[in-house]
Amino acid sequence: MPHARPPMPDALARWHALLRALAVLNLGLWSLSAIAVARAPAGIHSGAGTMPYLQLLLSAGYVLGCAFRSLLPVYDVQRIVLVDSRLSRVVVGRSVATVAELCFAAQWALMLHDTAVLSHNSFAATVSLMIVPLIVLAEVCSWHAVLTTAQRGHVVENSIWGLSAALVVVGMLTIGPRRLVGLYPPMIAWCLGGAAYVAFIFLFDVPMYWSRWLADEAGGRRYLSISAGLVDVCRRWVVSRRWEDWKGEVLWMSLYFSVGVWSSISIVYASLALK
Repeated sequence: MPHARPPMPDALARWHALLRALAVLNLGLWSLSAIAVARAPAGIHSGAGTMPYLQLLLSAGYVLGCAFRSLLPVYDVQRIVLVDSRLSRVVVGRSVATVAELCFAAQWALMLHDTAVLSHNSFAATVSLMIVPLIVLAEVCSWHAVLTTAQRGHVVENSIWGLSAALVVVGMLTIGPRRLVGLYPPMIAWCLGGAAYVAFIFLFDVPMYWSRWLADEAGGRRYLSISAGLVDVCRRWVVSRRWEDWKGEVLWMSLYFSVGVWSSISIVYASLALK
């Protein structure tokens, strides 16, 4: 007879319920933004005014990706999953995350570029062209970490994300939110949120991955080759319902699937104010 899995601890069950509720909420919020774009005056969608539709599409990629990962949480390096499903495989989750994060990066790059053009700010325009290439590099580092299980890749990945966010914030500050009256509230919120994100990345996220890297080095961990890692992420996953295995992932995942998604949706609304 198959062994029964141990019951999920209350804390872990509540967290997973929260992630699922966030997925439903976020899909609803995105649907409202889609209605707002559809109901916008016809003139706003002519010529360069098609940007709201592009932002809506990119946001859909991010929102759907985060919803998928909220339903099927995965701890990539350790190959730990919460739900026993082939869709929980690391290769699936990491691929979904890559597409979603590139959509998210493209949203910010486009928004910064549009506001830079409106305000004739060459510095912000230059920064906008750097964002997607930086995040592509971050994704490469992330895949290297996941395939080889060497956490130093996550150190570099998250450092690049923090740098990219800092560049976006500085770019917006050089534009000056007051110069774009219709975008004043969201730009202020983005700058404050971006600064908080940068602080979180460099005070919590990067040190966490660095400490994991040091612990692996001290323990003599043997890392996988790229090819062996690719086979591993396709074939192996371990179902864990132990709070100890997940507690290090709870904070960043919860923020990622809530505040991160809300910022993506806010860009869709903001794109309607660009004229």
